[in-house]
Amino acid sequence: MATYRRRVRVAAPFDEVWEFHSDIGGLEALTPGFMNLRVDRVVGPDGEEDPGVLAAGTAIEMSARPFGVGPRQSWTSRIEEREADPDAGRARFVDTMDGGPFPTWRHTHRFYERGAETVVDDEVRYELPGGALGRRASPLGWVGFEPMFRFRHRKTRELLE
Repeated sequence: MATYRRRVRVAAPFDEVWEFHSDIGGLEALTPGFMNLRVDRVVGPDGEEDPGVLAAGTAIEMSARPFGVGPRQSWTSRIEEREADPDAGRARFVDTMDGGPFPTWRHTHRFYERGAETVVDDEVRYELPGGALGRRASPLGWVGFEPMFRFRHRKTRELLE
């Protein structure tokens, strides 16, 4: 399995950055338009539709059609873990992908308070599609991830600073 990692410092308070990433609006705001993302349904761990916070156990049904090419790809993203220690100035959540374009996808979002700034640290452990060939090519996935995460981090700064 390959790993992609990228960090950014955001000149905004930890609580604001964490809150922004804790609801579906944050995901929608940080997804580049070229992905043509559509969030079809969000269900909280208790079955509540459109919960205010993406808590552990939340399922997000979505689809994308990158660059408007090919068929729309659908999957369910699940929030597997979510923990915050505001007193220590750190938090994280983990989402995984079911039924999507990647056979393996585990995205850990970490947030660290650093004075008046917040560090946003994204780590994705993934496997490209295509069986054995995809597994061998997975280390090259950063070529596609870098523009996406560069956009996400630039947009986070734009919206929160």
